[in-house]
Formats: sequence, C-alpha cells, structure tokens
Amino acid sequence: MFVVKFDKLGDIDEKEYTRVVLVSRYNNKWVFCKHKERNTWEIPGGHIEQGEDWLTAAKRELYEETGAVEAKIEPICVYSISKYGLLCYAEISRFEPLPNSEIEKIEFFDDIPENLTYVGTHDKMFEKVKQVKGF
Repeated sequence: MFVVKFDKLGDIDEKEYTRVVLVSRYNNKWVFCKHKERNTWEIPGGHIEQGEDWLTAAKRELYEETGAVEAKIEPICVYSISKYGLLCYAEISRFEPLPNSEIEKIEFFDDIPENLTYVGTHDKMFEKVKQVKGF
C-alpha cells in the first residue's frame, strides 16, 4: 500500500506537481468514474502534461473522465505518494456525453463507494476534501 502525505498549498513549488486529482460533486452527489479495464471506482484525475498549468490539466482531466464542461475547481492541498500532485475539489454544474476515452461510465454516490481502485489513497484524498470543505 502507498503512503499518502498531505502538504499545505504554497509549501511545494507548483512546478513540482505531476498530477491533479479532483474530488467532485454534482447536485450534492459525489462523482466517480469507472475505467473500461477495471470493475472499480476512481476519483477523476491524471497527469499534468508538459506545457500545462494545474488548472488547465484539471479541466482537461475532469472533461476526459466525466464529461464535465462547467465546473468550479478549487485547490485543496498538495499530496505526495512518490511525486507531488495537487488535490482539488470540483463542483460540476454541467456535463456533456463522455468523450471517447478509457472511462466507461460515471456514477453519482451519496458517499465514497466501497469498491475503489486505489484503496489507501483515494479514500484518504476523499476524506481530506470532505474535512477541508466541511462535508
């Protein structure tokens, strides 16, 4: 199991971020996605590509993995497993159909689903966002 460490915003230079993860809600439900090759649920997110800032990557990943086209995205904290990433909260207001990607579907939950792909990391990220946002 991987160990997730959380740091405050500003403690790590943004140039060190390699990934962005977006704990997301829509109409008071949590949004999780299912990869085509897995039978488990994941929090949307992925790599920050060369030339992208974290916000551009966050919008792209949120669209690619959920179909979200309108969302308010807020950074929560920096996380690290082996490298640094940015943990964000996204309040989604509008979706379009899922683009053709590795994601099979999204689903809405009242709380974190039991069947997570990344147990020990995504559950801790989910709880961190709930704590910071007061959910």
